[in-house]
Amino acid sequence: MPSFDQNSRYANTQTAVYTRPDGEQITYLKRRFCPRGETMALLVEVAIADGDRLDLLTARALGDALQFWRVADANDALYPFDLMEEVGHTVRVPIPTVDG
Repeated sequence: MPSFDQNSRYANTQTAVYTRPDGEQITYLKRRFCPRGETMALLVEVAIADGDRLDLLTARALGDALQFWRVADANDALYPFDLMEEVGHTVRVPIPTVDG
């Protein structure tokens, strides 16, 4: 099973093992349940400007473009990049936590 970087959304996701009828064992990640956005501690709210991108917004706010998933979780976004479609729309940027 691959190990995940501590900043990955999967870093604290548990694994399980499925044993096939032929005895082969397959290790997989258990389901990751996203937190409800309104329960996440807020760092800042950002109004989307024309031409904004989620990775750039996340890099500015959290210092790491790969943390875009935290912004998606904080806004209950199923499709993260939809957050950037409406100019003037405000998105929540959460305070990063160790557990997600």
